Amino acid sequence: MADEQRLMELSSILQPSAVRVVNSLTSKKRLFQELGEIAASTYRLPYTDVVEALMERESLGPTGVGQGIALPHARLKDLHEVLGVFLKIEKPLDFDAVDRQPVDLVFALFAPAESGVDHLRALALVSRTLRDQDVCAKLRANSDPATLHTVLTELPASEAA
Repeated sequence: MADEQRLMELSSILQPSAVRVVNSLTSKKRLFQELGEIAASTYRLPYTDVVEALMERESLGPTGVGQGIALPHARLKDLHEVLGVFLKIEKPLDFDAVDRQPVDLVFALFAPAESGVDHLRALALVSRTLRDQDVCAKLRANSDPATLHTVLTELPASEAA
């Protein structure tokens, strides 16, 4: 029973309307602005706070984790749950990733300012999901946001472990 309580699923933090495909972005700042626009329209988060929090976190070190994947994340005051935004970029963006490869899959997480374990648990879940080469291949092969949401959220929890 305790294990069930600890399980977090991407479907609980990623709304279908928070999944988008864009052709190209010119900079990391423009990416953060796009993520801010999606977070504002989907979750009613304050656009400026989202963009500033993402840029502030990124200044501590790049969130490009390699293999074309970036996991920008930020903590926001007045937020009560962990929320996600997924963006597929058709023309990969230079992101200063650890492997110096451009980024085309971006999963941003927003967490309450005081969240500890939930924020880390969500980050670990997203990281495990996007380390799966089959998942990434499916994401890269599709450009329909509904299909991308399904690929991200319909993984059995046992596969993510």
